Amino acid sequence: MKVLLVDDEELQLLRLKNVCQKVIPNGEFLTYTNPKKACDETIDEKIDIAFLDIEMPILNGIQLAKKLKKVNPLINVIFVTAYDNYALDAYKIHASGYITKPVNEAKITKELNGLRYQVELTSTKVLQVKCFGSFEVFKDGVPLRFHRQKSKELFAYLVDREGASANINELNAILWEEDHKSYLRNLIADIQETLKEVNASDVFIKRHNECFIDPTKIDCDAYEYKNNNPEAVRLYRGEYMTQYSWAVFDDEE
Repeated sequence: MKVLLVDDEELQLLRLKNVCQKVIPNGEFLTYTNPKKACDETIDEKIDIAFLDIEMPILNGIQLAKKLKKVNPLINVIFVTAYDNYALDAYKIHASGYITKPVNEAKITKELNGLRYQVELTSTKVLQVKCFGSFEVFKDGVPLRFHRQKSKELFAYLVDREGASANINELNAILWEEDHKSYLRNLIADIQETLKEVNASDVFIKRHNECFIDPTKIDCDAYEYKNNNPEAVRLYRGEYMTQYSWAVFDDEE
């Protein structure tokens, strides 16, 4: 998550950054005391959230927000100000939030939980797996295309297993509830070929009568949720792999 922080007062900016780092521990922070410089240097950046002071010289927070949103309409702008008389102006430009100083973790958390635009999880692995909502697998933001829908469902089931192995009988029962064991070989081959095309062959492991995935090789929103990653917690809206009847998410671990 890339976060822009702009406040012309150095001490206020430092306080804001310290609080935000506690709430967004995996964030990449860009900090500026000069709003014009912030605009010039970040206008082409993919900023997820911008915390902007309002009363600043040369370019105030409202003006800066308009310039940023013109280039990046999906940026979440959260105004941070010592005054509460700018709320209407913030509303007019569809800001995601409005915080009065002094900032604290509770105020920041509240606004992050109500972001107008969804923020993607920071990715460090070859594959990104989305379980919340409809199940999808991505490589650099592009969905993987399995040749068979059942191949995708098989992969989803193994993601749900979080690295635990599943034998052929179990997979057959989950996917069809009748005997299609011979067809499973086609699904396994499809998964292997699909992953090979994106240089992610090591994610899927097939052994004699069982298969599983290596969970350390993927970025997965459900895994991050269970690790209490704040970004993943905000993404979860109670829906999990909605296209599969067997999928049940235990969010009380």
